[in-house]
Amino acid sequence: MKTTITLFLMLFLTTLFAQDKLLTKNGKISFEASVPSFEEVKATNENATCILNTKTGEIASLALIKGFKFKVALMQEHFNENYMESNRYPKATFKGTIKDFKMEDLTATAKEYTLNGKLEIHGETKEITTIAKIKKTANGVEIETNFSVNASDFDIEIPNVVKNKISNKINIANFFALK
Repeated sequence: MKTTITLFLMLFLTTLFAQDKLLTKNGKISFEASVPSFEEVKATNENATCILNTKTGEIASLALIKGFKFKVALMQEHFNENYMESNRYPKATFKGTIKDFKMEDLTATAKEYTLNGKLEIHGETKEITTIAKIKKTANGVEIETNFSVNASDFDIEIPNVVKNKISNKINIANFFALK
């Protein structure tokens, strides 16, 4: 009897504490550095990881650089070898906090929150502040963000040969369906 009660309590407490964190391993991060009149410079990674602490509003995400897929294979090769040096800097990370986040305030209609944190790419870390649109779903929570960074801020060099074909300003879009 004691064993049954102990086992029940352990399962109950594990389930209770597990609800403090929501997670996905299939988050979508897209970026675009296109310049009008030239070939599209755009890629998507659909295997980004994101975790949200629903009690504190702390959020973290990770994307492997080699996970970004381009329409043109040669562009992907140049991205990994020449620009991002993905063997040397294999991942991009974000760690931050959603200001005034309260899980109980979420509804099926997206609400805007301020998201502050540190984005690390190519061995450089920069402070980011953006708006996160967050809503409750039947399975958990969806988070969407859009912001821009400069390649030069992360020590990513764009060679002179293609400088007029690739924007220094990179638009980044994130979508995470957390469960």
